[in-house]
Amino acid sequence: MKTVVVGGVAGGASAAARLRRMDEHADIVILERGEYISFANCGLPYHIGEVIKDREKLLVLTPEELKNLLGIEARTQHEVIRINRDDHTVTVKDHRTGTEYLESYDRLVLSPGAAPILPPIPGADLPQVFTLRNIPDMDKIKSFVDEKRPSRAVVVGGGFIGVELAENLQHRGIEVTLIEMLPQVMAPIDYDMAALVHQHMHFKHVRLALGDGVKSIEPSEQGWLKVTLQSDRKVDTEMVILSIGVKPENQLAKDAGLELGPRGTIATNATLQTNDPDIYAIGDAASVEHLLTHEATSLPLAGPASKQGRMVADHIVGRNVRFKGVQGTSIVKVFDITVAATGMNSRQLEQAGIQFKNAIIHASNHAGYYPGAAPMAFKLLFGLDGTIYGAQIVGMEGVDKRIDVIATAIRAGMKVFDLEELELAYAPPFGSSRDPVNIIGFVAGNMLRGDVETIDWNEIAGLDRETNFLLDVRKPEELMIGAIDGAANIPLQGLRDHLNEIPRNKRVVIYCQAGQRGYFAYRLLKQEGFDVVNLNGGFKTYSHAVGRQSNFDIFENVSISSREEIKEIPPVTLTNVNEYMLDACGLQCPGPILKLYNKVKEVNDGDVITVTATDFGFTSDVKAWSDRTGNRLLSVDTENGVITARIQKGMVEKPAETGAAAVSLDKTMVVFSGDLDKALAAFIIANGAASMGHKVTLFFTFWGLNILRKDAYVPVKKNLIEKMFGFMMPRGANKLTLSKMHMAGMGTEMIKWIMKEKNVDSLPVLIRTAQENGVRLLACQMSMDLMGIKKEELLDGVEIAGVATFIASSDESNATLFI
Repeated sequence: MKTVVVGGVAGGASAAARLRRMDEHADIVILERGEYISFANCGLPYHIGEVIKDREKLLVLTPEELKNLLGIEARTQHEVIRINRDDHTVTVKDHRTGTEYLESYDRLVLSPGAAPILPPIPGADLPQVFTLRNIPDMDKIKSFVDEKRPSRAVVVGGGFIGVELAENLQHRGIEVTLIEMLPQVMAPIDYDMAALVHQHMHFKHVRLALGDGVKSIEPSEQGWLKVTLQSDRKVDTEMVILSIGVKPENQLAKDAGLELGPRGTIATNATLQTNDPDIYAIGDAASVEHLLTHEATSLPLAGPASKQGRMVADHIVGRNVRFKGVQGTSIVKVFDITVAATGMNSRQLEQAGIQFKNAIIHASNHAGYYPGAAPMAFKLLFGLDGTIYGAQIVGMEGVDKRIDVIATAIRAGMKVFDLEELELAYAPPFGSSRDPVNIIGFVAGNMLRGDVETIDWNEIAGLDRETNFLLDVRKPEELMIGAIDGAANIPLQGLRDHLNEIPRNKRVVIYCQAGQRGYFAYRLLKQEGFDVVNLNGGFKTYSHAVGRQSNFDIFENVSISSREEIKEIPPVTLTNVNEYMLDACGLQCPGPILKLYNKVKEVNDGDVITVTATDFGFTSDVKAWSDRTGNRLLSVDTENGVITARIQKGMVEKPAETGAAAVSLDKTMVVFSGDLDKALAAFIIANGAASMGHKVTLFFTFWGLNILRKDAYVPVKKNLIEKMFGFMMPRGANKLTLSKMHMAGMGTEMIKWIMKEKNVDSLPVLIRTAQENGVRLLACQMSMDLMGIKKEELLDGVEIAGVATFIASSDESNATLFI
């Protein structure tokens, strides 16, 4: 029997190799249109970054090695251009000679892979614009970096390859701007988990433009490129790499009349046969069954492709095998952290109409008392009956081990209650007596048994403060790294003595830093008769998720290498200054901050403390703590997963609050109108006040919310009334009209033209300038609910708030305007 395999790499090469092992006498031919039959495509970004220095290590097998080792004939630069199903032949073009010939087959295995998506934007074909799919693509990018020594690069797309490229280009000393159309990087994980990745990439000097796309790429006179975003922001760069995604190579299949599946993939059955039983399809180009939904899907990953190739070979030789489906297990390195996922995420579960719950924990990778312990954020998604649907983990160490356990549990059909019982390897250097997998099983089991009720981070902004009481059970010193507005602080240690301070006519929403102390408080208050819920994942999850994700607008005109990661600011010179070392490695948040807080109390003003930690959230916590406590952050950096920060006690100068300086200069505005002229007035006043050093807060309510809407349509779930409201209202600053003399659009266009002629900034520019100047933009939660406006539809950086937050800002200001 003769089998022809179209395409090599993971799927095709695996099919051919397994087939030889199963049938020594089989006639096997691999036809590959590229120059390489089998290469490690997952390693391509790392050779560009010179982490993998030897290019030859990426070449897994050559045609000569396949011939000598397995007796398989592999022909490179031979492209199959047509499948002739009736006579069981393929038409092949030899690109070395330009000739065509027919190759017969008994069985045909299609493994053509997928091609990078090239967006239809001007400039995508410029010579400094690249894609990365194979060895020649890698060689082009690396040669450009080696020869041109670019200082800036733009990566378009925040998926696996995009994030890996950002890291490896930065490893070569290049400032990287990463542009992603979605509001987050890493689509397989949920937004609250991606927020941790954004924070780390921000700390590692990657400029993020999230929720934005590329409009055009143009050459400049200096030989650089100017990338214009959909938001009209611009980036100057020397190279662009498009990593938007891939599309299946399906033309051969389409021309041959083979059925197609989701997103243009080649449809297959349980044995990976197409509608022609003599033709199989595997890898990135094939649709396969999803393990959990049992629906057809595609998964462009090397692991499933290799397994599919092996199974197809077994079926060809007559074995009774079936492909049981994919679940989407993935992992990626992002600088010092590891990001992993398996199964379905929240968005996929919602789209599938599956009811689910989620649990979030922050746990160490091994025993905290053993050196080097590092925390991980661990999210589990599960059904109301305990079925495990998916998991996501972000951490420094031990992420791969835990995600593989959950992936195995999903494949085995286990439930969350089984996770509680798993007996996993434990010794202090490797784990804990209660592994994070056990702990998340405990949490999920508690939720399903009714031992705890949780609330998620995205529900906090919409809470009615008249019926809900926010209770922070952390220690007072922890509040220096942030707190939820309006929360009362009663530390867990003294909670039993202060029950009379907690209202019984309201629901009590408890939170601590990571969730565990909140659970302890929940159990106490529940048994005392209170109506209570615990914040899932604690303040750590909440603060990252509600914080600013995209940093592009803040640092648009600043060299990335000069900002945020403070490097060796000279300490204030004093006599008799001492330096102290503080080891906070292995401590979970808030452990490092509390240890630093106690050490600062022991030393004198001017003394310098060098603290090391392994909690990657410490990079932002230490800055927030220093800013709020009047201590001077001299430097913060990471190396090999260890964060090192240097702090000088009490050396931040503050203006004396005496006389006129003691009077508040804050300004507050209520923006009720959505008229263009009134919106312009609001932001001109706001920018003027901010430029004078005033703290400005704008509270947008009712029609004023339309000013904050994104121009582009955002796909969010709405009911009919909400959709009608959204259709009738203007979407974003560019759609607003004048309150008077609109004249069917002529008046509005005239004023915009006059503003341009007079060099008056447009409203979108004024909004961005206000955000860059620190103006706080608040969107009224009640108005959003009434008008059907969702958080995802608002500009990045807008806070969702209630009246209480606005009143608090108003109380602190010396003027409140209503527009």
